[in-house]
Amino acid sequence: MVETLVKPAAEAAATKRPVVSVRNLTVDFPLRRGNFRAVEDVSFDIMPGEVLGVVGESGAGKSMTGSAIIGLIEPPGRITGGEVLLDGRRIDNLPPEEMQKLRGKRIGMVFQDPLTSLNPLYRIGDQIVETIRRHLPVSEAEARERAIGLLREAGIPSPEDRIDSYPHQFSGGMRQRVVIALALAAEPELIIADEPTSALDVSVQAQIIKVLKRLCESRGAAVMLITHDMGVIAETADRMIVMNKGRIVETGKVGDIIKRPKQDYTIRLIKAIPSITDPIRVHAAPAEQKALVEVKHLVRDFDLSGSLLDRLFRRGGGKIVHAVDDVSFSIRKGSTYGLVGESGSGKSTCARMMVGLIPPTSGEVLLDGKDIWQAGAAERRRKVQMIFQDPYASLNPRWRVGDIIAEPIKALGLASGRSEIEGRVADLLERVRLDAAAMRKFPHEFSGGQRQRIAIARALSSQPEFIVCDEPTSALDVSVQAQVLDLMKRLQDEFGLTYLLISHNLAVVRTMADDVGVLNKGRLVEQGPVDQVFDAPKDEYTRMLLSSVPDISKVD
Repeated sequence: MVETLVKPAAEAAATKRPVVSVRNLTVDFPLRRGNFRAVEDVSFDIMPGEVLGVVGESGAGKSMTGSAIIGLIEPPGRITGGEVLLDGRRIDNLPPEEMQKLRGKRIGMVFQDPLTSLNPLYRIGDQIVETIRRHLPVSEAEARERAIGLLREAGIPSPEDRIDSYPHQFSGGMRQRVVIALALAAEPELIIADEPTSALDVSVQAQIIKVLKRLCESRGAAVMLITHDMGVIAETADRMIVMNKGRIVETGKVGDIIKRPKQDYTIRLIKAIPSITDPIRVHAAPAEQKALVEVKHLVRDFDLSGSLLDRLFRRGGGKIVHAVDDVSFSIRKGSTYGLVGESGSGKSTCARMMVGLIPPTSGEVLLDGKDIWQAGAAERRRKVQMIFQDPYASLNPRWRVGDIIAEPIKALGLASGRSEIEGRVADLLERVRLDAAAMRKFPHEFSGGQRQRIAIARALSSQPEFIVCDEPTSALDVSVQAQVLDLMKRLQDEFGLTYLLISHNLAVVRTMADDVGVLNKGRLVEQGPVDQVFDAPKDEYTRMLLSSVPDISKVD
């Protein structure tokens, strides 16, 4: 890689002054009636080579504080008090064109979703080279050499070959590494990482954490790590601040806060974290129950070669991908079966076949002894339902909540007449702890946790026997996650529901599941009672997954 041309982070490290100082920061959003204060009187420093963790629930002000530092608050929001200093110079009052020069060069940003951070129409090398040449006086060839070095440093294998790839040709974890390389392109003093691992599998999450820590230490850059995952904070950060409703409620060394929290809010956050080593089982199904769901030798192949017409008419040889390869397991009535594995392991493909969304290449899915693919669509829809990962995308934004929940009731003829249907909807909302008045509102009027409760009510509306839960809490804060998991357990006990739980959060699986199966590259490599598999894993892949879990108990 070409010789570094600017070393502001190293210079800041030599002087031992803070890279960034935030003093009494306040951010307001004027409303028609009154004012919403998103951040109030926030102050902190980040030293060179230090990782500061910022934790709190949605709406706590974490991301807004990061946006204020980098000058990306969307109107009508604005900084109404305090100041932000970068290497001793105030930057919050700079003109927009001056602030734009700082972004990328002196402040790098790693966003939560790498797909939205990268331009899908440009090769990743072009995007990194453009950033380097925008901020550093280097030639095209030197910038490309530097880009290859950054990709290598971020952990991209064979960067000389992958530099000419497009974003869609990378996995989620590899894309996030590219985003990190992009953030480091011009040797910034400060890196703001906003939920950089929340959408990633546990093994990829561990790799990204190591990349961030290594780069922070080797380059002397300061990192502001924004996350709701206390385990990530425990394994990555040196110090942490806890935010609630726009204010800092606690600050200090990570070990001190996690082991000896002083504020009630911090204590509640820590107690809400499910543990993989010391789980509190929220449900235990009777061992003698017979199997309700049986998956037998399930196979799903995808032909990825040739044109669409070639594949439709089966012309020529095909590159066959075995997404699911001879998978068999059973789920006892009233129990929860956890299915874990990395992205691409076949979890969601299994789920789609089990609810009737895609047909298997071979094998069968039996519900109470009957093949679901032999049953009619209406019967399948009544008995089998699904709760999706994203409560923002899974609800029709143009429908009122009452119509969303009532749609399966009407389609399946489970009630007749407007008053009876509304009564059933109101009862379902009450069961998921929402007011009946919610049926007259639209999804955008609810928080993420409330939307997931609505999605659960919709799944219950057909009176199903079996519910597939595909990452139902990964988009939620830890406290809201605990509430949703408790709700799922209560409804399982009340209705005798049977769950398939797909999750990359192994602590959630240990808390909720009775049995667990581990998928790797489409094959089931291990399965059994959850305590047996997690306490004494037999397969090397299972051991790797478990060792990658961020855990607050590991903090010093």
